[in-house]
Order: sequence, then C-alpha cells, then structure tokens
Amino acid sequence: MSKKIAFLFPGQGSQAVGMGEDFYNNSDIARQMIEAASDRTSIDFARLMFEENDLLSQTEYTQPAILLVGAIAKRLFEDASAIKPSLALGHSLGEFTALSSVGAIDPIDAVELVNLRGKYMAEACSMQPVGMLVSLGLDDKSVEDICQAQRDAGKEVWAVNYNADGQIVIAGIKKDLQELVDILKEAGARRAMLLDMSVASHCPLLDSAADKLAPKLQEMLKDEFIAPVISNVTAKPYSTKAEALELLPQQLVKPVLYKQSIAVIDNDVDAYVEFGHGAVLKGLNRRATKKPHLNVSDMASLEAAVEAINNL
Repeated sequence: MSKKIAFLFPGQGSQAVGMGEDFYNNSDIARQMIEAASDRTSIDFARLMFEENDLLSQTEYTQPAILLVGAIAKRLFEDASAIKPSLALGHSLGEFTALSSVGAIDPIDAVELVNLRGKYMAEACSMQPVGMLVSLGLDDKSVEDICQAQRDAGKEVWAVNYNADGQIVIAGIKKDLQELVDILKEAGARRAMLLDMSVASHCPLLDSAADKLAPKLQEMLKDEFIAPVISNVTAKPYSTKAEALELLPQQLVKPVLYKQSIAVIDNDVDAYVEFGHGAVLKGLNRRATKKPHLNVSDMASLEAAVEAINNL
C-alpha cells in the first residue's frame, strides 16, 4: 500500500540568513534553481540568503526566498525518494510553494509571482504604519470578539492566522495593535506581542494587492495538479486552475485557516513532510496531530527524512 504523505510549506517568519546554503553548496540542482531564480527576478538570491543584509526582512524579498528554498527542498526529496504528495498545504505564502509542488505552477514562475505579490502587499501597506501581533493563550472566539469590539470603536484590527489552539495572529494598523496588547493581556492572554512585520497580511488592508495579483495568476497558473492543495481560505482541497484563480486573491484578504486545515486532512495522511528552512510548522502541529512530522531544510535532514519515510 502506498504511503499518503502531506507536503507542507511555511510562510513568512521562517526566513533566516543561511537558509538554503547547504543545498547550494552540495547540490547542482539547488545551484541551478537559485541561478535561474536570480536571472528571472534580478535578485541575487545567493547574496540575499547567505549574507547578512537588510533585504531579507522586506516582504518582496522574503517571499521569493522562502518559496525558493522550499521548492529546492521538495525537488531534492522527490529525486531521492520518488515520493509524490497525496496533498499539499502551505501556510500563507506557503500555499504558493504548495502549488508548485503539485505542478500547478513552475517553481521559477512561482518565485517571480511571489516577488510581485510582496511588492503589491508592500504598496498596499505603504500609506500608513501597519503590522501584525501574536496572541497566545486565548481561544478563537475571545480574540475574535475583542477584535470586533475594537473595529466597532473605529479601530482596524483583524484575526488573520489561526495557527494552533491558543495561538492567533492579528493584523492591522500598528497603533491599533499596540493598544490591543494590554486589552488582550487583561482578557487573559498569556502573551501578546508585536511581530517584526512590515505588512498586514490576510485582511482588508490588502484589497488593492489582491486586484493586482489576479492577472498574474491567470498568466502563470496551470491546470496540471497532480494532487489537491488545501486552501488557506476554506480549509478544503482544490485541484483546478479555475478554483485557484478564485481562491488565491481572496487569500490575501481573508484569514489563514491553518489549524482547521490540519484537522481536516489528518485522518487522510500517514505522515507530514515540511520543506524549507527550520521546522516552524512542526511546532504548530505538535498538539494537533500524532502523525510523524519530518522536515527537509538541509542535506542532513533530507537524508533523515527519506530514511524515515522508507521505514514507515
């Protein structure tokens, strides 16, 4: 019986200097993909990812770098194991890496696409200081009710990332988020902390970015899914270009239903493999599933993941 493997891909926040460098130093395929992405976008990805700089935290550079490392990790894993995904799921930006993993978009096209996505997001957020905040220890409804009360009072804050039970990210205007810190703590939050983010993702502040992204999606997406992708917007699978064209612009302005997605798919998979720097999603999944969770972030973890999958 074939193994049912869910391919997982992280979003912004997983980036770090040195990401992908071990792949680059030890794999011709990795070097070729990094060079192709650099030629396509005029971004020197080797310098961006391997040397200290101020660009890696800017969303138009962060997004393509994270996607590129995830796509490389996935390619090397498939070459080493011959395992294809039963389904793919990405967190926020990671949904685009997931699409490339199932053949719905060429990986280098995807690098270009999310570079543009980042530019559109930055432009949409350039008129006023915005940001994101993480709340720990409060249930979903408490956070949603607090955000709604703040919006009723004229503030602009939205619950946008449902990462795990008791962990929700809120996006909005920075000064409104700063005021929210004490409100959340008074309501019982164990922690409420502003994140190092220059954009306000997955909320109505990105309406203009969604409009700009739609034509590029039409141009670059293909109707060649080898497996379903789980939508951040609905927590349900989709497997056609038409569905992707409808869902992906919405993804910019609607919440990421990550923990809900894991709950939906967990009974249908034997293991999870996370591709990209670090193991952010493994941390989120720790309480949500008992299934094996492997990560591929360098050559050593690649070898370990292939061996573990073969022994399932």
